[in-house]
Amino acid sequence: MKTSIPMTKSPRAVARETLALAREALPTYTSARSRKDFTAHQLFAILALKTFFKTDYRGIAQLLADLTDLQSDLGLGKVPHYSTLCYAAGRLLKKGRPSASSIAPPWPRPTAA
Repeated sequence: MKTSIPMTKSPRAVARETLALAREALPTYTSARSRKDFTAHQLFAILALKTFFKTDYRGIAQLLADLTDLQSDLGLGKVPHYSTLCYAAGRLLKKGRPSASSIAPPWPRPTAA
């Protein structure tokens, strides 16, 4: 199967591209009360790298600790704790609004007699 989108095997290219896309699509911070250690853009790019490396939250945190080039590409001053990534995934990757088919109809349903 051929694709018109060029594929890459470079984690640094994935990190840079994802970070750029996240800057266009996401607000800088997802909560007004956050500590602002990491931007939503950085966390989203890390989650994309998690998928790229096919690892878990602890695994990507360790990879970032070991690969300082990735840290600098993402503009990280420190590596986020794996739980930070888990919570960010819940916020950033949650499903959108429910579809019309998943919402209960406004009329009462017949009851079984």
